[in-house]
Amino acid sequence: MIEQIQDFVSEQTSALTGQVEKFRKESAETVREAFVGSAENIKALKSPVRVFARSGVKLTTVSQTAVSSLIELQSDMLTSALSDVALRLERAARADSVIDLMRDQFEMLPATRSRVVEDAQRAVEIFKVAGRDLRNVATHTYERVVETAEEKVPEVKAAKRKVKTAVRKTKARVRKAAA
Repeated sequence: MIEQIQDFVSEQTSALTGQVEKFRKESAETVREAFVGSAENIKALKSPVRVFARSGVKLTTVSQTAVSSLIELQSDMLTSALSDVALRLERAARADSVIDLMRDQFEMLPATRSRVVEDAQRAVEIFKVAGRDLRNVATHTYERVVETAEEKVPEVKAAKRKVKTAVRKTKARVRKAAA
């Protein structure tokens, strides 16, 4: 009996050893395949990273240009507002009466209104150009990333379905099912 148990244990040990050896080899192969796949995925990231980096530079240029234009506009607005205030003060100093003062100030309103409208139109134009440039950068970046991703994706083949055939019941099966 002890001899049979020892034989059984030795058989089980050898079978287990074989399985451990198989798992060890297969797991090493699986790890190698995973490393190769990971390396390929990391290599594939190079192109999108470059695209995003270049897009970041372009976005910085667009935003810098827009801010520069807005600062210039603000400077022009402030200069023209100061000139307008100085002109109003000069006219107020030359006015002989309150009526002349009011008339002079009222006559300057259309010029002030047109200056404000022109400044607002310039600001809108700056934002339109910046928005258009941002859209172009975003579109270009998206197209490049999608184009790169499409190149990397392997073509998937459609799986073929097995067609099921109808199985006719024989008389013996019908009798068995009825019983």
